[in-house]
Amino acid sequence: MRKIPQWEFDFNALSLPRGHGFGDESPVGAWGGSDGLACGIVTRNVATKTFGTIVMRRRVDSVWTITERGSGFGSMDAAVEALEPSLAEGIPPEPVPSGVVAHPPLFDLKDREPSDSFRLLATAARRPAAWALNQLYLALPRPDRNWVSDCQTTNFHTRIWEAQLLASFREQGLLVEQPFESPDFRIESRLGGEAWVEAVTANAPLPYNHVNAPFAEIPTDREEIFFGSAALRFAKTIGNKLARRYDQLPHVIGKPLILAVADFHASGSMMWSREGLIGYLQGSGATVAEIGGRLEAVPMPAETLLGPARFPTGLFANDRHAELSAVIFSNACSIAKLNRVPISAAGAPAGYRYTRMGEFFDRAPGALKGIPFCLDITSDEYRNLWPHRYEAWTAEIEVIHNPFAHHPVPFELLPEGQHWFEADGEWQCTSVYEASILWSQTLITDAEKPAPTLEDFIDAKKHRTDASSFGKS
Repeated sequence: MRKIPQWEFDFNALSLPRGHGFGDESPVGAWGGSDGLACGIVTRNVATKTFGTIVMRRRVDSVWTITERGSGFGSMDAAVEALEPSLAEGIPPEPVPSGVVAHPPLFDLKDREPSDSFRLLATAARRPAAWALNQLYLALPRPDRNWVSDCQTTNFHTRIWEAQLLASFREQGLLVEQPFESPDFRIESRLGGEAWVEAVTANAPLPYNHVNAPFAEIPTDREEIFFGSAALRFAKTIGNKLARRYDQLPHVIGKPLILAVADFHASGSMMWSREGLIGYLQGSGATVAEIGGRLEAVPMPAETLLGPARFPTGLFANDRHAELSAVIFSNACSIAKLNRVPISAAGAPAGYRYTRMGEFFDRAPGALKGIPFCLDITSDEYRNLWPHRYEAWTAEIEVIHNPFAHHPVPFELLPEGQHWFEADGEWQCTSVYEASILWSQTLITDAEKPAPTLEDFIDAKKHRTDASSFGKS
């Protein structure tokens, strides 16, 4: 047996129904078999102080499944000893239960022509991302039958968004289920509440190659930032999903409904489109004006989006769509995110350096700009941003609550998300993470060459504008 490091155990635990949510049975150690087919977990009851065990083994399709549980051990040593027979080498993988659809291998292309995005996972610099994506795919309770083919070909980004949502939900200790074809997930927390979540991506009207397309021009006009093409793309994407009336499905009626949105509508748009979602949902943006001799952020309301369609703004400004409880958003649905989590935990592949540059949300009252950063993701400074010393899956997850929702989402349901909500006529924010990232890029460079610097950050930032956050913290 070998002692499993914390980060590896955390990955394995994402395959448990409640992920990192162990309730009163806190994990205190994990061990693995030498053949990689078993993981034994020792837990300790917070009330009785006795020890318990959980044995996970790989099925023939590589999915983790729980095969044994034990309880009442008087010591850690006794619990570890009880695990040994189940972790022995030579035990065959577990069968796929009758009536359960096996997970097809993610990297078996058969006769498919993969997209360039999927091909990137085969490059040496992105092998950690390939490994991470495979673990998350195997953790999905019941992926669509076409999940693998979609991921390999034309629907890569939607599928990695679903995988990252699963990771975020289970990282927060949620029970995650896929009992119906739609919506994508049912989530439930011991801390309070449940909800249904449908994942969706905002895509370009005409397909483009995400790998080699030059970055789209970043808007500088404040009206365009909040009410222009990005806002319109979000509006159409969300509107199409609302038209499907998931809230009227028998299993959803009376429960909160959340749309989880990631943006791919233009090359590089994740670095700047967040404000377009804010403008559409709030019906208001922000600009900078001189008041009393000092610059301050001031609201910039609008009733319609720019363009001839005059699409109405303010989805969350009134009760016309009270069936939608909240929108989840992330500006980090990417191969880079899939790379950063394991690399920030276990280190970089030999010969490569991974640098993340961008801006932190400045929580100081009246702040108009983000706080620039440029950090090696394997550095202590970067790892110390996260409580468990590697990048959290939930780090960029924002939950924007509909003030008029028929069925509000309890904050306790997503305890580690950054929550935006209306109170006393203003949008306000709460977050468990001190560091929230407004936007970023991740650079992969030769480890033997000089590391990127803040000057490189300034080049990346040249089109960004002030007052890019909103609300109070």
